[in-house]
Amino acid sequence: MRMKGGWSTREIADFAGTTVKTVRHYHRIGLLKEPGRGANGYKKYGIQHLLRLMRIRRLAELGVALSDIAAVQESPESAEQTLRALDAELAAGIERQQRMRAELASILRNPVLAETAPGFEDHADGMNDLERAFVLLTSRIFEPGAMDVMRDLTAEPRSEAAAEFGELSDDATDETRQDLAERYAVEIKRDMDDHPALRKAVDKVQAGGDPQTQPVLLHAVVELLNKAQIDVLQRANTIIYPESER
Repeated sequence: MRMKGGWSTREIADFAGTTVKTVRHYHRIGLLKEPGRGANGYKKYGIQHLLRLMRIRRLAELGVALSDIAAVQESPESAEQTLRALDAELAAGIERQQRMRAELASILRNPVLAETAPGFEDHADGMNDLERAFVLLTSRIFEPGAMDVMRDLTAEPRSEAAAEFGELSDDATDETRQDLAERYAVEIKRDMDDHPALRKAVDKVQAGGDPQTQPVLLHAVVELLNKAQIDVLQRANTIIYPESER
Protein backbone atom coordinates (compact mmCIF):
# COMPACT_ATOMS: atom_id res chain seq x y z
CA MET A 1 0.00 0.00 0.00
CA ARG A 2 1.75 3.13 -1.22
CA MET A 3 0.95 6.73 -0.43
CA LYS A 4 0.02 8.50 -3.65
CA GLY A 5 -1.38 11.72 -2.32
CA GLY A 6 -4.08 9.67 -0.62
CA TRP A 7 -5.47 6.15 -0.79
CA SER A 8 -8.42 4.88 -2.78
CA THR A 9 -11.44 3.27 -1.20
CA ARG A 10 -10.19 -0.14 -2.34
CA GLU A 11 -6.75 0.40 -0.83
CA ILE A 12 -8.01 1.60 2.54
CA ALA A 13 -10.54 -1.23 2.70
CA ASP A 14 -7.92 -3.85 1.88
CA PHE A 15 -5.50 -2.55 4.48
CA ALA A 16 -8.20 -2.48 7.18
CA GLY A 17 -9.29 -6.02 6.30
CA THR A 18 -12.75 -5.09 5.13
CA THR A 19 -14.60 -4.38 1.88
CA VAL A 20 -15.39 -1.37 -0.26
CA LYS A 21 -19.07 -2.05 0.37
CA THR A 22 -18.50 -1.83 4.14
CA VAL A 23 -16.56 1.42 3.87
CA ARG A 24 -19.35 2.95 1.80
CA HIS A 25 -21.90 1.74 4.35
CA TYR A 26 -19.96 3.50 7.13
CA HIS A 27 -20.10 6.68 5.04
CA ARG A 28 -23.88 6.36 4.62
CA ILE A 29 -24.56 6.01 8.33
CA GLY A 30 -22.19 8.82 9.26
CA LEU A 31 -19.69 6.62 11.07
CA LEU A 32 -16.80 7.44 8.73
CA LYS A 33 -16.47 10.87 7.17
CA GLU A 34 -15.96 10.96 3.44
CA PRO A 35 -12.59 12.36 2.33
CA GLY A 36 -12.03 14.94 -0.32
CA ARG A 37 -11.53 13.98 -3.93
CA GLY A 38 -8.55 14.34 -6.18
CA ALA A 39 -8.41 15.93 -9.61
CA ASN A 40 -9.52 12.62 -11.10
CA GLY A 41 -12.72 12.65 -9.02
CA TYR A 42 -11.73 9.70 -6.82
CA LYS A 43 -11.77 9.81 -3.01
CA LYS A 44 -8.41 10.41 -1.34
CA TYR A 45 -8.18 8.84 2.13
CA GLY A 46 -5.52 9.89 4.63
CA ILE A 47 -4.04 8.28 7.73
CA GLN A 48 -6.80 9.62 10.00
CA HIS A 49 -9.42 7.96 7.83
CA LEU A 50 -7.50 4.71 7.97
CA LEU A 51 -7.10 4.84 11.75
CA ARG A 52 -10.77 5.67 12.17
CA LEU A 53 -11.75 2.75 9.94
CA MET A 54 -9.49 0.31 11.78
CA ARG A 55 -10.85 1.44 15.15
CA ILE A 56 -14.41 0.98 13.89
CA ARG A 57 -13.54 -2.50 12.67
CA ARG A 58 -11.90 -3.32 16.00
CA LEU A 59 -15.02 -2.41 17.97
CA ALA A 60 -17.34 -4.09 15.49
CA GLU A 61 -15.36 -7.34 15.73
CA LEU A 62 -15.71 -7.19 19.52
CA GLY A 63 -19.46 -7.12 19.07
CA VAL A 64 -20.18 -3.41 19.59
CA ALA A 65 -23.22 -2.40 17.54
CA LEU A 66 -22.52 0.08 14.76
CA SER A 67 -25.12 2.40 16.29
CA ASP A 68 -23.04 2.53 19.51
CA ILE A 69 -19.56 2.95 18.04
CA ALA A 70 -19.67 6.73 17.64
CA ALA A 71 -20.64 7.20 21.29
CA VAL A 72 -17.99 4.72 22.42
CA GLN A 73 -15.29 6.62 20.57
CA GLU A 74 -16.43 10.04 21.67
CA SER A 75 -17.20 9.54 25.37
CA PRO A 76 -15.27 7.52 27.97
CA GLU A 77 -18.46 7.21 30.02
CA SER A 78 -20.44 5.87 27.06
CA ALA A 79 -17.57 3.56 26.18
CA GLU A 80 -17.50 2.01 29.65
CA GLN A 81 -21.28 1.65 29.82
CA THR A 82 -21.51 0.07 26.36
CA LEU A 83 -18.57 -2.27 26.87
CA ARG A 84 -19.78 -3.41 30.28
CA ALA A 85 -23.22 -4.13 28.82
CA LEU A 86 -21.59 -6.09 26.00
CA ASP A 87 -19.45 -8.00 28.49
CA ALA A 88 -22.56 -8.95 30.50
CA GLU A 89 -24.28 -10.06 27.29
CA LEU A 90 -21.29 -12.21 26.33
CA ALA A 91 -21.14 -13.70 29.83
CA ALA A 92 -24.82 -14.62 29.60
CA GLY A 93 -24.19 -16.16 26.19
CA ILE A 94 -21.30 -18.23 27.53
CA GLU A 95 -23.44 -19.38 30.46
CA ARG A 96 -26.21 -20.40 28.04
CA GLN A 97 -23.77 -22.32 25.85
CA GLN A 98 -22.29 -24.07 28.88
CA ARG A 99 -25.80 -25.04 29.97
CA MET A 100 -26.57 -26.32 26.49
CA ARG A 101 -23.39 -28.38 26.46
CA ALA A 102 -24.32 -29.89 29.83
CA GLU A 103 -27.77 -30.78 28.50
CA LEU A 104 -26.27 -32.30 25.36
CA ALA A 105 -23.92 -34.37 27.50
CA SER A 106 -26.91 -35.65 29.50
CA ILE A 107 -28.83 -36.49 26.31
CA LEU A 108 -25.81 -38.36 24.94
CA ARG A 109 -25.85 -40.46 28.11
CA ASN A 110 -29.63 -40.88 28.04
CA PRO A 111 -31.25 -40.13 24.63
CA VAL A 112 -34.77 -40.19 26.10
CA LEU A 113 -34.04 -36.77 27.64
CA ALA A 114 -34.37 -35.23 24.18
CA GLU A 115 -38.08 -36.12 24.36
CA THR A 116 -38.51 -34.74 27.87
CA ALA A 117 -39.84 -31.32 28.86
CA PRO A 118 -37.32 -28.98 30.52
CA GLY A 119 -37.28 -29.48 34.27
CA PHE A 120 -38.45 -33.08 34.07
CA GLU A 121 -35.07 -34.63 33.30
CA ASP A 122 -34.75 -36.26 36.73
CA HIS A 123 -38.06 -38.06 36.20
CA ALA A 124 -37.72 -39.01 32.52
CA ASP A 125 -36.91 -42.66 33.12
CA GLY A 126 -39.92 -43.05 35.40
CA MET A 127 -42.36 -41.81 32.75
CA ASN A 128 -43.70 -43.83 29.85
CA ASP A 129 -43.79 -42.54 26.28
CA LEU A 130 -47.36 -41.30 26.64
CA GLU A 131 -46.62 -39.33 29.82
CA ARG A 132 -43.50 -37.77 28.33
CA ALA A 133 -45.46 -36.71 25.24
CA PHE A 134 -48.25 -35.02 27.20
CA VAL A 135 -45.86 -33.32 29.61
CA LEU A 136 -43.86 -31.98 26.66
CA LEU A 137 -47.01 -30.58 25.06
CA THR A 138 -48.43 -29.07 28.24
CA SER A 139 -45.10 -27.39 28.97
CA ARG A 140 -46.04 -24.97 26.19
CA ILE A 141 -49.63 -24.57 27.40
CA PHE A 142 -49.75 -24.61 31.21
CA GLU A 143 -48.45 -21.82 33.42
CA PRO A 144 -45.13 -22.46 35.24
CA GLY A 145 -46.94 -23.04 38.53
CA ALA A 146 -48.99 -25.87 37.05
CA MET A 147 -45.86 -27.41 35.52
CA ASP A 148 -44.16 -27.29 38.93
CA VAL A 149 -47.07 -29.28 40.34
CA MET A 150 -46.90 -31.79 37.50
CA ARG A 151 -43.18 -32.23 38.09
CA ASP A 152 -43.77 -32.94 41.78
CA LEU A 153 -46.56 -35.40 40.95
CA THR A 154 -44.38 -37.11 38.37
CA ALA A 155 -41.77 -37.72 41.04
CA GLU A 156 -44.28 -39.80 43.00
CA PRO A 157 -44.79 -43.50 42.27
CA ARG A 158 -47.33 -44.08 39.50
CA SER A 159 -50.74 -44.93 40.99
CA GLU A 160 -52.51 -48.17 40.19
CA ALA A 161 -55.17 -46.31 38.23
CA ALA A 162 -52.58 -44.38 36.20
CA ALA A 163 -50.69 -47.57 35.44
CA GLU A 164 -53.89 -49.30 34.32
CA PHE A 165 -54.81 -46.34 32.14
CA GLY A 166 -51.44 -46.47 30.40
CA GLU A 167 -51.87 -50.15 29.63
CA LEU A 168 -55.60 -50.06 28.79
CA SER A 169 -56.37 -51.81 25.52
CA ASP A 170 -59.14 -51.13 23.03
CA ASP A 171 -60.95 -54.35 23.92
CA ALA A 172 -61.47 -53.30 27.56
CA THR A 173 -65.03 -54.03 28.68
CA ASP A 174 -67.51 -51.35 29.60
CA GLU A 175 -67.34 -52.46 33.21
CA THR A 176 -63.53 -52.16 33.22
CA ARG A 177 -63.68 -48.70 31.67
CA GLN A 178 -66.24 -47.39 34.14
CA ASP A 179 -64.38 -48.80 37.15
CA LEU A 180 -61.11 -47.26 35.98
CA ALA A 181 -62.79 -43.91 35.18
CA GLU A 182 -64.25 -43.71 38.69
CA ARG A 183 -60.94 -44.47 40.38
CA TYR A 184 -58.94 -42.23 38.05
CA ALA A 185 -61.38 -39.35 38.55
CA VAL A 186 -60.91 -39.55 42.32
CA GLU A 187 -57.14 -39.23 41.92
CA ILE A 188 -57.31 -36.41 39.40
CA LYS A 189 -59.79 -34.44 41.53
CA ARG A 190 -57.69 -34.99 44.64
CA ASP A 191 -54.60 -33.64 42.90
CA MET A 192 -56.57 -30.65 41.66
CA ASP A 193 -57.98 -29.96 45.11
CA ASP A 194 -54.52 -30.20 46.66
CA HIS A 195 -52.90 -27.97 44.03
CA PRO A 196 -54.81 -24.81 43.03
CA ALA A 197 -52.36 -24.05 40.19
CA LEU A 198 -53.15 -27.40 38.60
CA ARG A 199 -56.90 -26.91 39.07
CA LYS A 200 -56.70 -23.51 37.41
CA ALA A 201 -54.91 -25.02 34.40
CA VAL A 202 -57.31 -27.95 34.07
CA ASP A 203 -60.36 -25.74 34.59
CA LYS A 204 -59.14 -23.50 31.78
CA VAL A 205 -58.86 -26.48 29.44
CA GLN A 206 -62.30 -27.69 30.52
CA ALA A 207 -63.76 -24.27 29.77
CA GLY A 208 -62.41 -24.28 26.24
CA GLY A 209 -58.85 -23.22 26.80
CA ASP A 210 -56.78 -20.93 24.65
CA PRO A 211 -58.00 -21.10 21.04
CA GLN A 212 -54.37 -21.14 19.93
CA THR A 213 -53.36 -24.12 22.05
CA GLN A 214 -56.55 -26.05 22.78
CA PRO A 215 -56.52 -27.82 19.39
CA VAL A 216 -53.07 -29.17 20.21
CA LEU A 217 -54.38 -31.03 23.26
CA LEU A 218 -57.42 -32.28 21.38
CA HIS A 219 -55.29 -33.65 18.55
CA ALA A 220 -52.91 -35.21 21.07
CA VAL A 221 -55.76 -37.01 22.82
CA VAL A 222 -57.13 -38.33 19.53
CA GLU A 223 -53.79 -39.37 18.04
CA LEU A 224 -51.90 -40.64 21.09
CA LEU A 225 -54.67 -42.45 23.00
CA ASN A 226 -56.70 -45.44 21.93
CA LYS A 227 -60.50 -45.40 21.95
CA ALA A 228 -60.77 -47.08 25.33
CA GLN A 229 -58.45 -44.54 26.95
CA ILE A 230 -60.37 -41.65 25.39
CA ASP A 231 -63.60 -43.17 26.67
CA VAL A 232 -62.18 -43.45 30.20
CA LEU A 233 -61.06 -39.81 30.12
CA GLN A 234 -64.50 -38.70 28.98
CA ARG A 235 -66.16 -40.66 31.77
CA ALA A 236 -63.70 -39.33 34.35
CA ASN A 237 -64.29 -35.80 33.07
CA THR A 238 -68.03 -36.23 33.53
CA ILE A 239 -67.44 -37.31 37.12
CA ILE A 240 -65.08 -34.41 37.89
CA TYR A 241 -67.25 -31.85 36.10
CA PRO A 242 -70.86 -32.98 36.51
CA GLU A 243 -73.48 -31.23 34.39
CA SER A 244 -74.68 -29.17 37.35
CA GLU A 245 -71.24 -27.53 37.72
CA ARG A 246 -70.76 -26.60 34.05
